[in-house]
Amino acid sequence: MRTMTRIATALALTAASLASTALLAEEARYNQIALRAEVNQEVAHDLMHVTLYTEAQHADPAKLAAEITNTLNQTLEQVRQVRGVSVKLGSRHSYPVYDDKGQKITAWRERAEVRLESADFARLSALTGELLQQMKMAGMDFSIATDTRKTREDAMLKDAVNAFKARAQLATEALGGKGYKLVSLNLNTGGFQPPMPRHYAAKGMAMMEAAPTPEIEAGTSQVTVSADGVIEVQMP
Repeated sequence: MRTMTRIATALALTAASLASTALLAEEARYNQIALRAEVNQEVAHDLMHVTLYTEAQHADPAKLAAEITNTLNQTLEQVRQVRGVSVKLGSRHSYPVYDDKGQKITAWRERAEVRLESADFARLSALTGELLQQMKMAGMDFSIATDTRKTREDAMLKDAVNAFKARAQLATEALGGKGYKLVSLNLNTGGFQPPMPRHYAAKGMAMMEAAPTPEIEAGTSQVTVSADGVIEVQMP
């Protein structure tokens, strides 16, 4: 009987403890407001990307692969001689070409890409014009370098916090509070617009060959740093 009484007492104490914890949790959320503030900045693109490709067709797939490989090797060798320009191979694929009836393979076609990147727009533009003698252009786009992005984000963090504090003060005054306590605060970065690719048709490629160093307008992307947090308003 005493054992049952002890168990009942323990259960009662546990229930009381849970109720007290729930009450404290509810009180901790009293007069809490979730707020968000963000700051934006337009940042100039400082990296130029160019994608070139070579494409050919041959009845012998081995000879076709050799032809594509030779063109790629020549291009890579030429690019590596230019300082300040990085290069890497892109996609490469081949596919069969069928006859009019779609039953017999008459040839093979292969395409391979080379991707160039540089912070020196004039140098990459001139190099691209030279490479177009043996390659074709798939596209050109611009982006923000990683180091530039980090530097701008770090500089904007303080502004984002100040913007959050200003909004928290406005919310506190609107509720008639005498002050507020910061419950939580998260800082997030983002807002980069993807690089806008510039694709060139045959006419555009001819223009690049005729004028290998055209004036480049890289454009900008918007950088955003946001501050998301919760405050607890202290009422008088």
